[in-house]
Amino acid sequence: MRVLLTTMGSRGDVEPVVALAVALRGLGAEVLVCAPPDEDFVALLGRVGVPLVPLGPTVRSVVAGSKPPTADDAFRLAAELVAARFEVLTAAAEGCDALVATGLMPAGARDVAEKLGIRYVYACLQIFGLPSRHFRPGARPGKQSPQDETDNRVLWEQDAQRVNALYGAALNRHRAAIGLPPVDNVRDYVFTDRPWLAADPILCPSEGLTDLELVRTGAWILRDDRPLPDGLAAFLDAGAPPVYVGFGSIASYLPKDIARVAIEAVRAQGHRVLLARGWAELDLIDDAADCFAVGEVNQQALFGRVAAVVHHGGAGTTTTAARAGAPQVVVPQIADQPYWAGRVAELGIGAGHEGPTPTVDSLSAALTTALAPETRTQAKTVAGMIRTDGAMVAAKLLLSERG
Repeated sequence: MRVLLTTMGSRGDVEPVVALAVALRGLGAEVLVCAPPDEDFVALLGRVGVPLVPLGPTVRSVVAGSKPPTADDAFRLAAELVAARFEVLTAAAEGCDALVATGLMPAGARDVAEKLGIRYVYACLQIFGLPSRHFRPGARPGKQSPQDETDNRVLWEQDAQRVNALYGAALNRHRAAIGLPPVDNVRDYVFTDRPWLAADPILCPSEGLTDLELVRTGAWILRDDRPLPDGLAAFLDAGAPPVYVGFGSIASYLPKDIARVAIEAVRAQGHRVLLARGWAELDLIDDAADCFAVGEVNQQALFGRVAAVVHHGGAGTTTTAARAGAPQVVVPQIADQPYWAGRVAELGIGAGHEGPTPTVDSLSAALTTALAPETRTQAKTVAGMIRTDGAMVAAKLLLSERG
């Protein structure tokens, strides 16, 4: 069987797809991955020997500028990605039996599968983006809902209209060019009636939260066996476990002084600091021996050796920290990150910071909760409940359901 996997987004959107690719290949399938051509992702796929078919612009060029993308940027990118998917996926999917799409609204992927007559699966990495009677939709560019609207059904209908405004014209123009009829609800067409949920059931419970028929596979986790760099290992060995601070691919959204605030807040708790530079290229504020800065490293190996993890609340980082039993402080910035902050607090495995702009005092207060002995005990308990077989569950399901 030959399978095409495609995603668009940050490392948290790409790494799960690579995990599924590895699982599929282990079961004898031939796999291709269409993803953004960022250096990080090229290296990630190269590490496991899975071919990368470049799709669209680099994500870093879109999100790591001096300012967050504007609404106009979002509309331009949406049309560009639709065109790229029709072109790139059509060529890459030749001879494939199935196409699995995830990440940023993959408008264009199902259309290619429809034209080629192959199976299509939409997978989401959290429940946050699926229509629900129980919570409001997240923010999207476009005409916003009235402030006084409280009916979630109405709000999700308006969300569908925003998706249509972003993707509809470009999608239907490309569909017409290959002889397909127009789609009147892009979001629901992309999602299908039976989307897969690639998230851990403890961290992301879904029962009754959407009317869609979810297929729950568990999180798609890529095993990482890389050793920690010598300098980092030496820093860890030189004292008590530090507090890790890192915000991944979040760059232009971060407060400008986030590194200073975080370092001072961690020091106020009497802990050393391990600062991940990330796409924001954060740096140390002085040359004191209690701080160390790192680039991209094996978080699976690292998080078991830290006192706590301060991060932005990406699905991947949240899951990795939870698996390691590391208490967390989530400082959410955009998208699904407030959801993960709430889940960390609800589970008692850390704290969710109120709002995206911490002060030394507010972050220190959140760290007080995360560093409490009872929080670490609960984090260790939850760590034993996290499933690690989600990618294999999904791979077996994909290969067994060929219709």
